[in-house]
Amino acid sequence: QVQLVESGGGLVQAGGSLRLSCAASGRTFNTDAMGWLRQAPGKEREFVATISWNGDSTYYTDSVKGRFTISRDNAKNTLYLQMNSLKPEDTAVYYCAAQRYGAVTTTTRYAYWGQGTQVTVSS
Repeated sequence: QVQLVESGGGLVQAGGSLRLSCAASGRTFNTDAMGWLRQAPGKEREFVATISWNGDSTYYTDSVKGRFTISRDNAKNTLYLQMNSLKPEDTAVYYCAAQRYGAVTTTTRYAYWGQGTQVTVSS
């Protein structure tokens, strides 16, 4: 059974940092693009960042560029999202996804999804 399990979410003040992790089990994703997406209450799911299979290529939505960093450790089968200078508008449930088969900014075309982790940024 393939599982993606996110961790590292929580409550943080504006300007603070969090590091999200996504541990994969049941199969390896070291040949697949992976990504982070988020969904705020009452809003549609939003693309945040994606990374190529070897980590050489990354892409971010404009609102997080320069503040968030996506990375992966294929030896550990784990995906990360370092989030710095957090803002209240970053508040959302963050989802890890694996095996992208659509455009880099897709919010749906991933074969595997985690259950999500809540990130709340207070002002």
